[in-house]
Amino acid sequence: MSETDTISRKIDFPGLLTPEREEWHYLDTAASAQKPQAVIDAMSRALGKDYATVHRGVYGRSAQMTLGYEAARRRVADFIGAKSDNEIVFVRGATEAINLVAATWGMTRIGEGDRIVLSTLEHHSNIVPWQMLAERTGAEIDVCPLTEDGQIDLGALEALLTPRTKLVSLAHVSNVLGSVLDARKAADLAHSVGAKILLDGCQAAPRMTLDMAALDCDFYAFSGHKIYGPTGIGVLWAREELLDQMPPYQGGGAMIEKVAFEGTTYAPPPQRFEAGTPMITEAIALHAAIDYVDAIGVGRLYEHESALAAQLRDELRKLNAVTLYGPEESAGIVSFALEGVHPHDLGTILDEENVAIRAGHHCAQPLMAHLGVPATARASFGLYSDETDIAALMRGIERTRRIFG
Repeated sequence: MSETDTISRKIDFPGLLTPEREEWHYLDTAASAQKPQAVIDAMSRALGKDYATVHRGVYGRSAQMTLGYEAARRRVADFIGAKSDNEIVFVRGATEAINLVAATWGMTRIGEGDRIVLSTLEHHSNIVPWQMLAERTGAEIDVCPLTEDGQIDLGALEALLTPRTKLVSLAHVSNVLGSVLDARKAADLAHSVGAKILLDGCQAAPRMTLDMAALDCDFYAFSGHKIYGPTGIGVLWAREELLDQMPPYQGGGAMIEKVAFEGTTYAPPPQRFEAGTPMITEAIALHAAIDYVDAIGVGRLYEHESALAAQLRDELRKLNAVTLYGPEESAGIVSFALEGVHPHDLGTILDEENVAIRAGHHCAQPLMAHLGVPATARASFGLYSDETDIAALMRGIERTRRIFG
């Protein structure tokens, strides 16, 4: 059995078959990963025979579900190398995690004339919350440029930093280019001027070994659905001392210590930031997803997916009509353009060939402007991807070229 066979495990993913039982070549994992049967089963059990609410019930099943929910928090903490499970806040996704930091830490620590540093390649979810914060506080946003091959330019970042810089917020891995940030160096630079650093880990968490102490960041965000778990849940990690300083994000049940009309006191983190009935079944399914990924080995996933990305770039480079974007070494993501063919047209024709890619601006319009294109085609690999997916994609591209002749 080849290395690819041992990694790809297509048989574990029922979503990779069409209703006609034909193989579906799914190359849109950067948008959302397919789910292994183990995750589907875990969520089904949690929604069915195991279901009860958490934290409040005195009856046995509620107590068991509470244990399962909090076990998921501990599993996440272990997976990312957190110091304590008190540093893990469950949110709806990375978008909410970033908004939470902006609305709580940002509103209390960033003021008029302060600087927030982002980069050209950021996802809209790591741009718009900071723009909203800047509008409310009078802060300013600085944009770090990219190197010629699509990496965040850390030399330029260093030049942008001043004592007025309060926050640096960067993608650990670009969702368009697959470029990997030297996150520890970025953290060291931010800390050298007293700034905090947030990392958008949506594309890193599914394919890179994480260790919060080694990264030395202050905030880290990622989404469950990109790491083979369900939608509707994500993770905000933050240093415990920072969470202690942050006011509540939303008010309601579960995030309180005591409520009276004369005044309310709040629970300590992470409960302070988890108002309302939590995403119980999603947390349990996320636990199953992390178990599944960890059993294979996250480092192996990076090697597998980056090797497939390199192979695809080599194949595409043989076509004079293709423009490639981003660095040669990519974390499983390849963006490209086919001359004379809009990415949406390419995506439509590929769909007829049972090949799914992403076509558009990928929620990164400033990056598209930098590249000088309205959109790109993006193929992104997962742990279930293999050479057959590349072959199917290349056949579809050749068919598209013939059609647009």
